[in-house]
Amino acid sequence: MTDVEKVITSLQDKFNPDAAKGMNDVFQFVVEGAGEYYIEINDGTCAIGSGEHDDPSVTLKMNADTLKGVLTGSINGMTAFMTGKIKAEGNMMLATKLSSLFKM
Repeated sequence: MTDVEKVITSLQDKFNPDAAKGMNDVFQFVVEGAGEYYIEINDGTCAIGSGEHDDPSVTLKMNADTLKGVLTGSINGMTAFMTGKIKAEGNMMLATKLSSLFKM
């Protein structure tokens, strides 16, 4: 398992189901040189998968170091987005909910 896979799968343990009540969204991550992963939120549940999801709500593109930093809390996601380290397509405001959905 790669470092990126470890960080993505560790999110399951950090998931806050109360913050996901009523949500039905998919976060797609495209990680340069490390593949694609997605997190599917469905009314208080969380499923994590690899590959490309059929219908992501938001797609976030970044390198592996940025992804690991954002998901471990050592890099501020909004700062990374504003400085161009993260590129977003789709519902960009949804990306701001990641920190409330997962205890960083």
